[in-house]
Amino acid sequence: MRADHVGAYGYAAARTLTLDRLAREGTRFDRAFAPSPITLTSHASLLTGLYPPGHGARDNGMAMAPTVVTLATALRDRGFATAAFIAAFPLDRRFGLARGFDVYADRMPRGSNGRLANERPGREVVDEAIAWLTSVRKTSGAAKPFFLWVHLFEPHAPYGDPARDGGRSVIERYDAEIATADREVGRLLASLGGDFEHTLVVAASDHGEAFGEHGEIGHSLFVYDTTLRVALLMRGPGVMAGRAVPDPVCLIDVAPTVLPLLGLSCGARLQACGSFDPDGIDLRPALDGKALPTRQLYAESFAPLLDFGWSALRAVRDGRWKVIAAPRPEMYDIEADRSELNDLSRTGGAAGSQNAGSVSDLPLRDLLARIDRISGPDLPPTPPPSPSRTGETPAAMAGARARLGALGYVQGGGPSSGPRPDPKDRRELAARIAAVTSGEVQGDALLPALQSIVQEDPRNGQMQIRLGYALVELARCGEAQRHFGAAITARVPTGDAHLGLALCQAQAGHIGPAISTLLESLSVEPGNSVVLANLGLLQGRQGQTESAVTSLRQALTIDPDFHEARFNLALVFARAGRRAEARTEAEDLLRRLPPTAPQRPEVARLLSSITRSSRNP
Repeated sequence: MRADHVGAYGYAAARTLTLDRLAREGTRFDRAFAPSPITLTSHASLLTGLYPPGHGARDNGMAMAPTVVTLATALRDRGFATAAFIAAFPLDRRFGLARGFDVYADRMPRGSNGRLANERPGREVVDEAIAWLTSVRKTSGAAKPFFLWVHLFEPHAPYGDPARDGGRSVIERYDAEIATADREVGRLLASLGGDFEHTLVVAASDHGEAFGEHGEIGHSLFVYDTTLRVALLMRGPGVMAGRAVPDPVCLIDVAPTVLPLLGLSCGARLQACGSFDPDGIDLRPALDGKALPTRQLYAESFAPLLDFGWSALRAVRDGRWKVIAAPRPEMYDIEADRSELNDLSRTGGAAGSQNAGSVSDLPLRDLLARIDRISGPDLPPTPPPSPSRTGETPAAMAGARARLGALGYVQGGGPSSGPRPDPKDRRELAARIAAVTSGEVQGDALLPALQSIVQEDPRNGQMQIRLGYALVELARCGEAQRHFGAAITARVPTGDAHLGLALCQAQAGHIGPAISTLLESLSVEPGNSVVLANLGLLQGRQGQTESAVTSLRQALTIDPDFHEARFNLALVFARAGRRAEARTEAEDLLRRLPPTAPQRPEVARLLSSITRSSRNP
């Protein structure tokens, strides 16, 4: 959520009554910035008070370091009930954010294709959060304080339904999602009743969104303020009403401000709060109308490096200056040029600027050195934690990358040796990829867009997979197989390419090769329950009953609520004449299905057929 699309920040078209009320009754930070335009990275900083080099989650899919203390940990140790309700997979518990929470509700619903969804509506998240609040207050009364984090994924691309809502611009659909989130926040706060006046509320976005500024679509590629400036509002005890803070602040400042506002005195840098020692500062002086100390604020994005093999980007702002470390460094006078359009490192000085002059007059070199001291030079970050550190199997980690890719996070490429391209030089290609992954390219335009991307970037396995499935939708499986094969060759760390190839092979009647393809997929992603379920289905068709049962049972061990796999297991048993086992699985499935599930009649018919055949062998 961009700050400049919220009413309290001056956006006339906003429908943000709840956020505007929080700003009116509390404090608005006018120049708040994220330490990264990346979902997991920014949230990790919000909860720890640390810059990304300190917590280690420097891109989506990279878990926080196991020793990092979170705000939830500090508050739970002081008697708070703690809970988090999460709307999207990038913040899944496997990445370390669940640390310190008594409840961490991050379970996503299952889609029609059998896979767990990667996001869920804010309405469902808030429903769960309200239920938890009601339970805590009912069992412990007003005596037990609580810390509740509610994460909403609105707004996030695709905005609305681009195909159905094509008459509305992307900005209109974006604003509509912000309005949806605002209503859900209002419903959450209303559930507090009289406790609202005694509750500290912090509302923040994790980063912004670009709609063509600097050639960027979406977020994570660049570190301009388009995607770094965020909304940050505080309201409640200890927070003055109607105040606007002009000083630059960062999301890393939230945790070290919340603790003392809750009466937990921890000293200037919270050393007294155990091992909770953030990079951020206590913002309470600003809440009292005082100026904050002058300091430098850091930001980074390693997504260009890890997703595309391009150079990472790191930045520091210091007073009126902002410097971006890149193969061709950039420098902006952010007081005179808030849109960051005039790169002073190349022109030597801003026209009309009080500080215009030669490059040597500007603190470019000093700020680049400062960036290196904070993050180290432009090197790949520490690799993702090994399975032994996170409890994750290699299959689960590969599955995580696939689910992030489905949300538009490319998760391909990776660091390469030798000089890396400057993302500025690849912005046109990145914008075309983002237009596809955001869902804005639809209908007849999708296929040529994917073909163009793949022609220019043939090693982009994720785009090869998308092109393959687009061709499958058009019943052009013969062409699709080539692109699924290219994705397999590119070693995309997911079984999706093999699934697509096996689908085409099976449609052509080549069941044996399709089985072989799925077996090969298990070496890439051995814990993929969808691959196992499809493998079992094909093995059943081939009369390989025992192999089919083994594959389907493995899928259900991984995911007991994979209803399609259980139905197919019942079918395999029924076709093999093993009626008692077929009946057991069908009855179990009926118990698991919700009363309104559309699959219930089909399962009931199968169960009836099994019962009749048992009576008339």
